[in-house]
Amino acid sequence: MKRARLENQKGVTLWFTGLPCSGKSAVADRVAEILKQRGFRVERLDGDIVRQSLTRDLGFSKEDRNENIRRVTFVAKLLTRNSVFVLTSFISPYREIRAYARQEIGNFIEVYTKCALDICISRDVKGMYQKAINGEIKEFTGISDPYEEPLNPEILLETDKESIEESAAKVLERMKELGYL
Repeated sequence: MKRARLENQKGVTLWFTGLPCSGKSAVADRVAEILKQRGFRVERLDGDIVRQSLTRDLGFSKEDRNENIRRVTFVAKLLTRNSVFVLTSFISPYREIRAYARQEIGNFIEVYTKCALDICISRDVKGMYQKAINGEIKEFTGISDPYEEPLNPEILLETDKESIEESAAKVLERMKELGYL
């Protein structure tokens, strides 16, 4: 059964986007765990981890954020075309660069982790929102830099109203509906 799954697996990138602390990584990690348990090839590309290696030379200006996403898109495209489920979790605040990622990758599912700003702030264990509110961090998404909500995401998760398990179940169900599972 496991071999048949791997031979028939069609690659796709699930692009988790949303405000900082909206639950992107938590839900993507849970979905990845479930998919791996089911015997699928899965890779995680997470904003914090990618910025420690692949894009450590970039800052947080609009140009640098877009370059960050261009590089991640390249990696996700390679993995997707090699029949891997790629779960990315990046704020990716601008619609234009998300549209670029979609066009480049092809098999692409946009997952919007919608969450009220006050809930995101309350989840922030690093204190980044407070630093942004105090003016210590410039260009912080949701405070001093815009977040452009997806207009038509394939999956809408309301992470301030759903548990991680409920959100993960919605992702898996949609993957099934779209023919990836």
